[in-house]
Amino acid sequence: MKNTQKIIIIFISSLAIYACSTKKDTIISRNYHALTTKYNVLFNGKEAFRQGIEGINNQYKDDWFQQLPIEPIQFEEDKIAIPKFNNSGPGAGFGSSNNNSETKKELTTFEKAEDKAIKAIQKHGMNIDGMEHNRQIDDAYLLLGKSRYYSQRFVPAVEAFNYVIANYPNANLIAETKIWRAKAAIRMDNEERAVETLKLLLVVRDTLEANLPDEIKELGNTALAMAYVKVDSLQKAKKHLQLATRTLKNRAQAARNLFVLGQMYSKENKKDSATMVFQKLANFKKAPYKYKIRANIELAKNAPNDSTAALVLERLKELIKIRENRPYLDGLYYQIGVLHQNKDSIQLAIDNYNKSLRAKDAGDKQKTFTYEKLGNLSFKADAYQKASAYYDSVLQIAKDTLNLRIRRIKRKHRNLAALIKFEEVVTVNDSIVSLALMSEDQQKDFFKNYITKLKKADEDAAQLRLNQLAFGNTGGGLSGADKGNWYFYNNQSLSFGKAEFQKIWGTRKLEDNWRWAEKATIGNAVQDSAKVTKTNSKYDLDTYLSAIPTDENVIDSLKIQRNQALYELGLIYKEQFKNQNLAKERLERVAGLQPEKELILPINWHLYQIYTNLGDVDQADKFKNVILKDYADTKFAQIILNPDAILEENQVEVTEVEKVYKEIYYLYKDDKFEETITKVDEFLPTILNSDLLPKFELLKAFAIGKFKDKEAYKTALEFVAVSYGNTEEGKKAREIVARLEK
Repeated sequence: MKNTQKIIIIFISSLAIYACSTKKDTIISRNYHALTTKYNVLFNGKEAFRQGIEGINNQYKDDWFQQLPIEPIQFEEDKIAIPKFNNSGPGAGFGSSNNNSETKKELTTFEKAEDKAIKAIQKHGMNIDGMEHNRQIDDAYLLLGKSRYYSQRFVPAVEAFNYVIANYPNANLIAETKIWRAKAAIRMDNEERAVETLKLLLVVRDTLEANLPDEIKELGNTALAMAYVKVDSLQKAKKHLQLATRTLKNRAQAARNLFVLGQMYSKENKKDSATMVFQKLANFKKAPYKYKIRANIELAKNAPNDSTAALVLERLKELIKIRENRPYLDGLYYQIGVLHQNKDSIQLAIDNYNKSLRAKDAGDKQKTFTYEKLGNLSFKADAYQKASAYYDSVLQIAKDTLNLRIRRIKRKHRNLAALIKFEEVVTVNDSIVSLALMSEDQQKDFFKNYITKLKKADEDAAQLRLNQLAFGNTGGGLSGADKGNWYFYNNQSLSFGKAEFQKIWGTRKLEDNWRWAEKATIGNAVQDSAKVTKTNSKYDLDTYLSAIPTDENVIDSLKIQRNQALYELGLIYKEQFKNQNLAKERLERVAGLQPEKELILPINWHLYQIYTNLGDVDQADKFKNVILKDYADTKFAQIILNPDAILEENQVEVTEVEKVYKEIYYLYKDDKFEETITKVDEFLPTILNSDLLPKFELLKAFAIGKFKDKEAYKTALEFVAVSYGNTEEGKKAREIVARLEK
């Protein structure tokens, strides 16, 4: 009996060993290895590959403001190759990496899939007399090639695909393999061969033989679209994207294809076609959600300014209410703002732009567009300082500083820099001069009110911080666990509160009316009083009163700086921003402030030009008459009397301009700096279109630097740097400003 059992066991073992052999072509061995390959090694490999694809779809960061790549993966041009497998099999470098435990730990999902494919080929391949008898091996080679494709090893991937095509010409996956080989060729910049291969497959084979499955047609047309996009043949790319999106079998790639197709139509301003495509995507129930929500945003972008826009607006408002859309609130609010702006509902637009900025998951690039919109609205409303702040926010956030849009914003921000500087000079000097002209009682009243407001603001801020610290973690009760979080049981809160109190109030006795100034000392009155004064200097009235200038020369200097800034502002508004009303306002104000003698003529000249441009003949005549009466011998008067003469600004000969420049330059060399500035101001209005204009402005800045302070010199240079930034003079001025700031 025992011998019989031994015989049976030996027979079964021998049969199993015989069946496991890859060198015997039997029904048992073929089926055994096919099943083991499919449901063990290859199954695990395909699972790893599927996880890798899911990872790409979930983790790839799309730039929704640019045309998306058809395939959601970014290959690195200088990527370091992954460790190679030992070469011990047919095809492209097959081998086992089991001996290298470190490499195995670092394998990505695609490398794991490649490892499983190699294992299937090595351990279960039945290549007998040049013929493969395991019907699953072609699947293993295809998985091997696809895994290498996503690992950016395109040459070995092509070798694996070629092995399938050469050795399994009748396999049911031959069409898919050819498509993947074409995709690898596209990645290796061999688009012509890829297009030829795909056309033979999709046109010739599909026509002459049995129709290809819809999944294969989708994959092939998607690959063809990739090839045509790479060679900038966008019309053909659109054609194949249309063919690829007929059936929508692969839901992730189909959704992406629809989005890319819609973007192409939008770029060509074919709004109707784009709307149809994005609507199809929005209605595609199986599409990944990110594509559907972005499709709704794109529908809003392409909405005409009519009743359709109102429907789209309501749709966006409904989407905002859905909890799942919180990650997309920045884009939704932004697009609602755009729709309101298109309807001239500016305040509603601003409100929604601000909501877009405050969205929790707001992206940096979305913020740059939102800040730009707010900046443009402020600029259009003549709120140039606010516009400058918004443009500055764009530049702080933007990462791609070489982008044409960002460079344009940077140019606008730079042009506003001088304007902001001059406006600050006017504001500050106006405040100081007005304080200096007040009586002593008025000055005291003014700063007492200011100190009271300052204390109130500091108290509120300190109390807010205390509340946050004391009650931020409490749950409403005082159980044993929560007791230490309450303010009076929290040593950290108490210490912070004492420090804040002493910082604001100093040392005070516990009594009524403790806030009064005379109650500020205890014990050693002199010492504590000195301490309080030192600590609370910003609440000390004398500190502010002592800072008000009393010297007439200082006050006069402030007035001169203010007047010069007003004049420069008038020129900037007139020449750079073409805002005649603001230019008129600044110039008329400085004209009424008894400006320096050298400014009177140019002020009257510019106001004459402004009112002429505005069509106000009476006001223009007023300033014209001043020039003709008080400055009859100047070139300004000659231009007014003889507008068609050779002295007209666009007809002044370069040689004459050069001659005048030399004359003024010699004045500068002779240390006649004030006269240099006067001559430049007189001559500039006659050569507004001359290429030599920056030279005169830079010479004027140099003259200012010789007899005025550093700030005046820097301000004049900044004007040249901003106004003529692309000229040699502008660059020179910018270099000097940089040195002055060190």
